[in-house]
Amino acid sequence: MWRVLAGRTARLAGGVHQTWRRSLQLRVVTITLVASSLLVGGFAYLIADKITNILLENAETDVLLRLQNGSEYAQGQFSLYNSPQEAQLQDTIDGTVNYLAGGDPTQTSGVVVAITADSFPLAIEPRTSPNVQVRPLISPELRATVAGGKVAHQIGTGALGGERTKYLVYGSPVPTNFGQVELYYLVPLARQDATAADARATVVATGVALVLLLGLLAALVTRLVVTPVRVAARTAQRLSAGLLDQRMVVNGEDDLALLAASFNQMATNLQRQILRLEEMSRLQRRFTSDVSHELRTPLTTVRMAADLIFAERDEFDPAVARSAELLQAELDRFEELLTDLLEISRFDAGFAVLDSEPTDLVPVVHRVAERLAGLAERVGVTIELDVPDAPVIAEVDPRRVERVLRNLVGNAVEHGEAKPVLITLGMDQSAVAITVRDHGVGLKPGEEKLVFNRFWRADPSRARQTGGTGLGLSISLEDARLHGGWLEAWGAPGQGAQFRLTLPARAGDRLTTSPLRLVPADAALPFGGPRDGGLLAIGPGSGAGALAIGPVEGKAEVTS
Repeated sequence: MWRVLAGRTARLAGGVHQTWRRSLQLRVVTITLVASSLLVGGFAYLIADKITNILLENAETDVLLRLQNGSEYAQGQFSLYNSPQEAQLQDTIDGTVNYLAGGDPTQTSGVVVAITADSFPLAIEPRTSPNVQVRPLISPELRATVAGGKVAHQIGTGALGGERTKYLVYGSPVPTNFGQVELYYLVPLARQDATAADARATVVATGVALVLLLGLLAALVTRLVVTPVRVAARTAQRLSAGLLDQRMVVNGEDDLALLAASFNQMATNLQRQILRLEEMSRLQRRFTSDVSHELRTPLTTVRMAADLIFAERDEFDPAVARSAELLQAELDRFEELLTDLLEISRFDAGFAVLDSEPTDLVPVVHRVAERLAGLAERVGVTIELDVPDAPVIAEVDPRRVERVLRNLVGNAVEHGEAKPVLITLGMDQSAVAITVRDHGVGLKPGEEKLVFNRFWRADPSRARQTGGTGLGLSISLEDARLHGGWLEAWGAPGQGAQFRLTLPARAGDRLTTSPLRLVPADAALPFGGPRDGGLLAIGPGSGAGALAIGPVEGKAEVTS
């Protein structure tokens, strides 16, 4: 039960937190309500306290004035007596109390007047008008102070013949010829308390209404500001989705209208520029395709003439024979470049077609290694294979897969620095993967993102051994994407590089993992930590992006 309650509380807190982060209007209104509540609450407390103090001061002033007058009157009445035992003194005290109370001795509401004589407890009996018991409301401290000859007061709560009421008690000594008696006024504060309560209720109601009005005002003001911002955000999302004709409505001539007009102008300029760039890109692709096709005829003629010259080069002098060999080599490279340009133009135009069929990749890997064995022998590189003995069947386009492997192995041989190149083939239930590992100069940080760019070279001054065109890895990336697969790169300076091709075992399936990891087992971690932890590997990834993240050991989870 506690776990369910904790889970619901966590979900509720998460929803509130998410709403708080996403809603500017909610934050502004909440902050306004909290700040205004604190401010209004502080002022309300000060005002209510001030009203209560004023009412109490007025009551004290009135009672003190009545106490002074009553004390003078009682002193005059008692001046005729020289001894507390005189017979008429008690009657005089009773009459004085009733006179000062100003009413009926049986009245039990209003002001209560009491006369006591602590110095003569046996000779003079305390008298009260109305006739109620006032002892509980007069504290011993107050009695002692007044008996000492000082005027004092206190506030106490008690029931004098009715409901419990708060009383203001004032006491004053009354000197006489035979000694001192004490005069007390007990004034109920019910009216002052009711007035103070009404004032507090009025202040609180006014404060709550003011806070609510401030919150409503903040909501309206922020709505006026936030609504155009939300409209601009939705319009920007539609623009980013390709709906370039979306615009904001311009109302008025204020700052928000200026924002909408500026946004619309920006959108128009972006639309114009994007259309212009699309047209330029289309013309460029068309130009590349047309030029590539048009070059076929003269290239064929030149090739025939060059083949004839190359065949007769032994009859020429050494300089002309060398020129014939250079011409033949450059024509081979030019023809390869023209073929790659045509392939790139088909990818750009969206005309590339995948001819998938069940294919055993083991012979494909062996065939690529055999074809590049001569180049590897010339540069002193050994090609090593780590492939299963059993067939590895996948629904792929064998021509395109072989071209990808040829490009990857060729690059590894060229940059292998006379060290072995390892080709590994792996498979699981949903995917097949091929890694090509070299131990050459490696890749600098960030170059794993650039290696698949067209015509990019890590070291432009480095001489090519294979006479490549600079388009091989770009075409390989497009071939991998056409299969719905990934082509990724890892590299580190001095540790070589590794490329991983991952393809779905069944055409049309979506990849989630790769049978082989991208980072090789013999790679040194940059932070010197354990090799069985997670590691971030960055490469072109899938067709949707260029970031691949996964653990080092086991099956690498890849997210694009």
